[in-house]
Order: sequence, then C-alpha cells, then structure tokens
Amino acid sequence: MNAIRSAAERGQSQMGWLDSRHTFSFSNYYDPAHMGFGTLRVINEDRVKPAKGFGTHSHRDMEILSWVLDGALEHKDSMGTHGVIRPGELQRMSAGTGVTHSEFNASAVEPVHFLQIWLLPEREGLAPSYEQRAFAPVDLEGRLHLIASHDGRDGSVKVHQDVNLFAGRISPNAGVSFRPDAGRSLWLHVAKGHVQVDGRDLQAGDAASWIAAPEALAIRAIAPSEVLLFDLAPAQ
Repeated sequence: MNAIRSAAERGQSQMGWLDSRHTFSFSNYYDPAHMGFGTLRVINEDRVKPAKGFGTHSHRDMEILSWVLDGALEHKDSMGTHGVIRPGELQRMSAGTGVTHSEFNASAVEPVHFLQIWLLPEREGLAPSYEQRAFAPVDLEGRLHLIASHDGRDGSVKVHQDVNLFAGRISPNAGVSFRPDAGRSLWLHVAKGHVQVDGRDLQAGDAASWIAAPEALAIRAIAPSEVLLFDLAPAQ
C-alpha cells in the first residue's frame, strides 16, 4: 500500500442543500498534493437534500460516472437523455466535445447520497454519449464485480479510458480478493462500512492506493461494507 487518503482530510463544500466531500482538488478546494491519481481525476461524495440538486451546467472532455449509494438521482442532458439512477446502477456520461446536464434528487422527501467520479478520457474531442446499467444485488454481494471497463466486457459500462472499475458489497467477517495484472495501479475507495486491507483499517470515505499493484489484494469487512476498486494504467 502506497498511501491512505483519509475521509477526514478530504475537501468539503457545504451549501444549504448540498454536503460534498472531495477526495481530490475540485471547485474551490485546491490541494496540489491531491490532484488525482493517474487518469482518476475526481471522486466526490455528495449528499443532496430532497427535491434539490445541480441545475443545468456544462462539461467537456471528461468521462463522468455516477454511483448512487442511497436514494435516487434524476438526470437530464442536452443529448435528450432523461433517467433516474438508483443503488446498484452505474451511469456514464462522456462529455466529449461538450454537453449540458442537470442532476436532482428524484425524491421530495428522502435525501440522495451518491459518488460522482471523473476520469480523463483517452483522447479529447469524443462525441458525447451516455450509458446507464443496473447490476443485480446478487452480482455485487460477496465479490468484486466489474461495472465499467474500456471494452464494456461482461456486461460492464464502457468508458473511454484504460480502467477497470469493480464494485462489491461485503458482509461482516467476510472478504474478497483481487489479482491485478502486472504493471497496474490501484485505488480503493470505501463507500460504506469498515474494512481491513493489508492490516490497516479503512472506514467509509477512506481510500488506499498502490502505484504498483501487489500480486494480490485482500479486503475483509468488519461491518457491512461497499467498496469501489479502480484498476488503472500505471499512475505517475
């Protein structure tokens, strides 16, 4: 393990309707020591109050993934896409040459809690595109399940970058393992719960990174947990 990024050390943006925690520099939070990890540029943990959200705004040349932990997130964009994302569903929006979109809590009574992830694309000037896919609970329980990849294999969402993104839900006293290919980098984000990795405790919001991936990675849950594992091209 090369480093731990503690949840408590992340940047924070708070408004009346939004509580956002920034793993990497974002918006008004700037930390030159945390500008990203390889092609992984943003992990924002957002909590949005009922019926509130992000009004129409624009992006370009970025792969944007949204993963809902609790609640429901409504999405509209200039490509004509309109949908709702719920736990177990991954949304990918390739901003490419430019797209506008909005994101709102789809509920008038319940908050929504989600992760928004940005990846640098493999090249600029891609045509904007959208994909959303649901993963069955049985596929996520007790394993690391591929939810996004460069080639969209095995039913994963396709992203325009050399990355494999895995999601897993782990019961207490159970564990999952992962064997990366040689020469890869890893970023592990604990979305919920409490896990142990390499003898270190990681709580919700914590992350661990490996510039040079180990031969094998073992993750053991202390409490009901949900994790995201990014298998990336070598980070510099």
